This record gives sequence, C-alpha cells and structure tokens, in this order.
Amino acid sequence: MPASQRPTLAVVGATGAVGTVLLQILSHRADIWGEIRLVASPRSAGRKLAVRGEEVEVAALSEDALDGVDLALFAVPEEVAARWAPVAVARGAVVVDTSAAFRADPEVPLVVPEVNPHAVRMRPRGILAGPDGTTLTMIVTLGALHAEFGLRELVVSSYQAVSGAGRDGVGTLRRQLSLVAGTHLGTSPGDVRRAVGDGTGPFPEPVALNVVPWAGSLRADGWSSDEMAVRDGTRKVLGLPALPVAVTCVRVPVVTVHSLTVHARFQDEVTVGRAREIIATAPGVVLCDDPEAGEFPTPADVVGTDPTWVGRVRRALDDPTALELFACGDNLRKGAALNAAQIAELVVAERQ
Repeated sequence: MPASQRPTLAVVGATGAVGTVLLQILSHRADIWGEIRLVASPRSAGRKLAVRGEEVEVAALSEDALDGVDLALFAVPEEVAARWAPVAVARGAVVVDTSAAFRADPEVPLVVPEVNPHAVRMRPRGILAGPDGTTLTMIVTLGALHAEFGLRELVVSSYQAVSGAGRDGVGTLRRQLSLVAGTHLGTSPGDVRRAVGDGTGPFPEPVALNVVPWAGSLRADGWSSDEMAVRDGTRKVLGLPALPVAVTCVRVPVVTVHSLTVHARFQDEVTVGRAREIIATAPGVVLCDDPEAGEFPTPADVVGTDPTWVGRVRRALDDPTALELFACGDNLRKGAALNAAQIAELVVAERQ
C-alpha cells in the first residue's frame, strides 16, 4: 500500500518512558503506517525524536494535534488519557490506551493479541486498552495453559521493577544506589532509611538494598491498586469473571523487568512435560528452564527483549492439578509499548 494511503498514527506521550520504547518498537516492526505523529505535553513541544530513521518534531497535545489521526496510541498517565482519549475518538481515531483509565470499563475491551485478538472488533467507545505490565508478564503463558487445562485459581507474587513507577521511579533508585554504594549500610535497623532521608520518590520506603511490599495506591481492605489490576485484568482477558485470584505486589531494586511467581490451579490434572510443551510453543513466550545448569529467567537477561520468559516450571507438591512457575517480562516492552503496538496492528489488519 502506498504510504499516502496508509493510516496515520499518533503516539501520545511520545517523550515518556513507555513512549520512548514505543518509538523504538515502531521503527523495528513492519512499517504499516503513513504519517507517525508525535504528541506530548506542551513542555515537550518542539523536541525532535527519531522514529523509522527520521527526525519528527513533537507537537503539543491539543485537539488540532489529533485531527486526521486514524489510530492513537496513548502512553500517558491515566488522568490525561481519561480526558484526551474521548477527544481523539470524537476526531475519528481508534484509541489504544496503556493506562488504567479504561481497563475496568465494560465497553472497553482489554486486549492481549496472543490471547484474545477477537476482542479488538468490539469497541463501542472506540477505545481499546491493554492490561497492566504485571498482568502482561504472565497472561500469555496463562492463556495457553488455560486453553489446555482450564484455569480455576491463581495465586501470584510480583517483583516489580521501579520503571513501573515511571522515570521518577528509575531516578529514585539510581539516586539511592549512589548513596548506599560502597558503604556498610543494610546491616542495622533503619540505616538505609536514614541515608536516603526524604528521597523515597514515588515509593513509601527506600527501594535500594530493600524490597517494598507495596505498589500502587490504597484500595479497600488493605489491597493495592496494582494488586486489584492483576486480579481484574486476568479475569477480563481470560473471560473468567469469577476466577479466584490472590496477589501480593512487591517493588524490588530492579530498573526494568517485572518478575512473578505463579501458583496456578487447573480443572484437570497437569503434567510438567505437557505444560513445558505448551509454554515453549506459546507465541511471544520463551521457555528457559534448566535449574541444574543454572538456567532460568532473570531481569538482567530479559531486559530489552520482547518475549515473556518462563522457568522453574514444577507441579505442586501437594496438588496434581497445580503448577508453579516463574515469569519475567520487560514491563516497558510487552508490559506496555509492544502490546499496544500489536493491538494497533490488529486494528489495521481488520480494516484491510
């Protein structure tokens, strides 16, 4: 198709952490777009960013910036998406949103292309959403296992990278690491907190030399918004509205890549051999599972890659219907930007 006939794409939030990765992804995937328009807050207007090997000037987010756009990818905070996504739709665009603004809306499909690609066709509000990065770390694997064994219960603990809290999260960890490096901190109660002082950034506790059992904001009965997002997102993507899900989200001193321990119970008895076959052949998943040789996924190896990686696959010791596994995924790639780009590609393919 000539470039002049290809759809116009707007990347809203092009200068942010997810937007930056999105531009890289758009430059490396099949070029199905005509104009790619870069949009961000007024303070970023006028900057030039590279996409598809060309320098493109960033426009300030406004109604005019969204004129003539066929598809808009939103990589912005949820309050910005809630305000501007309907504006983009009113101007004729289909919106793909990476924030939490529309995930719970029953008229907005929650899409993971490897699991429920058909959902893109049903978008009465003109908006499609992707799950949170923690859910996306495991959902493709779970979807494949569910198709074979029938998922009936899920217990998850997350080890979430600081980039899940945006650039402020990354900057906070790096500042804290500079304060504790080369010291004997971490050996006495409160010594790390005293060294960090008020510099905890978006986190309630120091994250360097520490783990923080909290991610998100407070919800009812002591649960966090990130924990509820995993529960609600898993149910919605898999079409299991009553699935029992228990989640504990933990922030760890890793820059990028969320990790999860997963305990999944199924309707049918499982075997490790068959589970490994399913995981190894699931699209967008890499099985890395040889503990004897010291091979299993870790953030240091997974960062910057597109797939989700799975290892430590075991059958539960006390339940023949349950599997235990460990999953890692780059929360800025499949956990946000890549999933959005894949959804956008499905919309374009649907129109052809």
